[in-house]
Amino acid sequence: MSLRIAIFDDNKNIRESITLLLKTEKDFQVVGSFAHVLHCIEDINDCKPDVVLMDIEMPGMSGIEAVKLIKKEFPQILILMQTVFEDDDRVFDSICAGASGYILKNFLNTRLIESIKELQFGGSPMSPSIARKVLTKMQQIPEHVMPGETPDYHLTNREKEVLACLVNGLSYKMIADQLSISYETVRSHVKKIYEKLHVASLTEMVAKAINQRIV
Repeated sequence: MSLRIAIFDDNKNIRESITLLLKTEKDFQVVGSFAHVLHCIEDINDCKPDVVLMDIEMPGMSGIEAVKLIKKEFPQILILMQTVFEDDDRVFDSICAGASGYILKNFLNTRLIESIKELQFGGSPMSPSIARKVLTKMQQIPEHVMPGETPDYHLTNREKEVLACLVNGLSYKMIADQLSISYETVRSHVKKIYEKLHVASLTEMVAKAINQRIV
C-alpha cells in the first residue's frame, strides 16, 4: 500500500520539486499540494494523507498553528516540518505542537525520502539539540496529581495498552503487531486517547501519561 503524502508550502517551485522527488519512490503517492493552510482541515479530509510535509512559514496562518489543528482532528497523521534554520525556536514549538520531526530545506533533495521513511517506521528525525529541548519540556510539565493518586480518564484496558506502547516509543505499526490488532484500530484508539486526555500532541500525551502515572 502506498504512503499518502500531502505538501503544504507557499513556494510553488518547492512544492513542484518535492512532488517530482517523491514520485521517484514507488511506494509514495502525493495526494495533495497546497499553497496555504487556511483550509488545512478540509484539505486533509479531502486527500486523506498518512504524512504531511509542512512549511513553518506560511501566509495567513503559520505552519505551527496548522499542526495544532491537524493533530487535534487527525492525531494519527505524521507531520514533518520544513525549515531553514534548525536552531530556530519555532522548530521546537512545532515538535511540541505535535510534529514528528523536521527537515532543513537545504537538504530536501538528499534527506527528504530518508526522513519520511524514518517517520513511517516510528522514528522522529530531529537534531539532538531539539530532542533535548523536547525532553526538557516534557519534564517541566507540572504534575497536578497528589502522590499515590492516579486520575481516571476512563480509558479502556485496550486504550491503556496502546498508550503504554506509545510511552515506550512504539510506532503504530509496531503497536498493531504487538497487540495483534489492525493499523486502523490503533489509529482509532489513539484518537480516543487524545480526546479523553484532552491533549493535542504526542509529546503532551506521553508527558501526561508519565507525570500522572496513567500507565
